[in-house]
Amino acid sequence: MDTSQTSPDLPPVEPSVSPYIIVEDSRAAIEFYKNAFGAEELGLLETPDGKVMHAAVKINGTTIMMNDDFPEYNDGKSSTPTALGGTPVTIHLTVPNVDDWFSRAVDAGASIEMPLEDQFWGDRFGVIKDPFGHLWSLGQPVKIVNPEDLKKFAAGGGQ
Repeated sequence: MDTSQTSPDLPPVEPSVSPYIIVEDSRAAIEFYKNAFGAEELGLLETPDGKVMHAAVKINGTTIMMNDDFPEYNDGKSSTPTALGGTPVTIHLTVPNVDDWFSRAVDAGASIEMPLEDQFWGDRFGVIKDPFGHLWSLGQPVKIVNPEDLKKFAAGGGQ
């Protein structure tokens, strides 16, 4: 596309990075994210047979995009974390009142992967897995830690 021919009415492009996740049921995921993280639904497009080809929510000021699994476009293979046996990606939320956020996510159906605890790097931090297999870490800065102390801790193997 020749960008010199774009409409002058378009707003300026705002640089961003947004996760685009694959889930087994986007509608259920949207409801979970609303209950767990206070997500705002931004939109949903579906195929003629009712599958979700694109949906977006806003969580903690960031857009998270998603779609239902479409194995037919991936050599018949499913691409959800559940089908793949896990995910190498964790989506991180830095929030105030992390205990409230963490509890709300667990109450909405997330499982605890790493309990919420104060960490050596200065955050209160924990990890949950949503019902669709995606990992979410939640953190809140609670103290300032000197970078040299962090290096010593890491060099000592976490001791």
